[in-house]
Amino acid sequence: MSLSAAMKTAQSSFSNVGLQSAVASKNIANASNPAYARRAAILATATSGATVVETQRAQNEALLKQNLLSISKSAGQDTLLSGLTQMKMMMGGEDYELAPSTYLAKLRDNLQTFADKPNEVSLAETVVSDAIDVANSLNGTSHALQKLRSEADADIDGAVKELNRLLSEFKTQNDKVKQGTASGTDVNDALDQRDKLLTEISAIVGVTAVNRTNNDLALYTSDGTVLFETVARTVTFEPQTTYTAAVDGFPVYVDGVPIQPGAGGNTSAQGSIAALLQIRDNVAPTFQNQLDEMSVALISMFSESVETPPGSGTFVATDGLFTWSGIPTVNSPGLGAVIKVNPDVITAQGGNAMLLRDGINATFNLNDDASFSELLNGYATGFETTRTFDPDAAIDTTGTILAFSTGSVGWLEQIRSAATTAGDDKTALLGRTQEALLNVTAVSLDEELALLLDLEQSYKASAKLVAAVDEMIAALLQAAG
Repeated sequence: MSLSAAMKTAQSSFSNVGLQSAVASKNIANASNPAYARRAAILATATSGATVVETQRAQNEALLKQNLLSISKSAGQDTLLSGLTQMKMMMGGEDYELAPSTYLAKLRDNLQTFADKPNEVSLAETVVSDAIDVANSLNGTSHALQKLRSEADADIDGAVKELNRLLSEFKTQNDKVKQGTASGTDVNDALDQRDKLLTEISAIVGVTAVNRTNNDLALYTSDGTVLFETVARTVTFEPQTTYTAAVDGFPVYVDGVPIQPGAGGNTSAQGSIAALLQIRDNVAPTFQNQLDEMSVALISMFSESVETPPGSGTFVATDGLFTWSGIPTVNSPGLGAVIKVNPDVITAQGGNAMLLRDGINATFNLNDDASFSELLNGYATGFETTRTFDPDAAIDTTGTILAFSTGSVGWLEQIRSAATTAGDDKTALLGRTQEALLNVTAVSLDEELALLLDLEQSYKASAKLVAAVDEMIAALLQAAG
């Protein structure tokens, strides 16, 4: 090897060591950055030895796609479970002590006790108090449900705005990647930022990425709607200002196509938006329907059949212990929010609790008999009477009101239990896919430090080569003297 060739080899080695050290240092500096993919300086053979030809970024397209899918499913499941947990807390938590079924059972028991001792005013007051508790439970749960729907609607609005922002940033980074790839410049930092944005987008809406020429990405939702293709598609949503049982929320549109809500406890929702739509449009309205059906049954059970006009032989059902206000008919949506106890039996409002025994709208106890219990026995029997309920309530369509009310708790607990199990499974899957992806892309400090030691040895060898060339040149100059 000539001296000039030796010097070129040493210079090339120094250059390579410098570039490789810079890459390793950048890796070490970003070891704790989850959005950073490890870089590696790739060497190729040249006339003067090896030379760094490119900085390669660690990646695995298959694992990335699986990770995006896992993020979407986990985010959707967690969002649904959060809503179901809120619904459970509306009724008192683990023991459901604030559920309508709890108060209905208490009302039934005390009503039967009053029927056995119809002359006890204190028992009448107790039954009225129990009825107020039932109405308050139905009212409070209904209002809490509509608040949950309103919060879900606001969360959807926030998610849509965030999604549009992320898509705008995604376009910026995607353009950098395309232009850099076409011109041959380093686009690794832009790729990191684009992948980070992609994971954030997938938590909001299920997304599939398709790689095209010059590393260009096109994005599609889980149902195939174009989300991004050269430019971001517009995601639109009109929030509601207030929610009642009669108010329906507006859909979320991606490029004019509505996002479908998730379904089931093990929800099909991918991303938070679909799960929020499921809570707002499916789960909460179904539960509200159950509360309304209980209210309809209560009003019917305690209604009084009064001859109108007297002596006509025509009997009309009139409100008894329970009535309502604010909506047109007993079958209107949202009855659970407005059902109340008839003021005529509430002592604090100038009423008389004993009217429950004798009749609120007409006197059934004509002889003012202290042992009169005909109405009370009829009310108690009503709790054991089989009724027909709306199929949309998603519970058995026939049964007693107590069976229906406990079935409502069972329905919620069943879907929440399924959501909890599915949430654990999807979280575990996400953990495994993230771990597999990080095994490929994450920085290992041990590997980087070992590489720096190798580079140190390479630098020492190059330094010795330069020193040897220096000695030889000095010897030649001295000999030429």
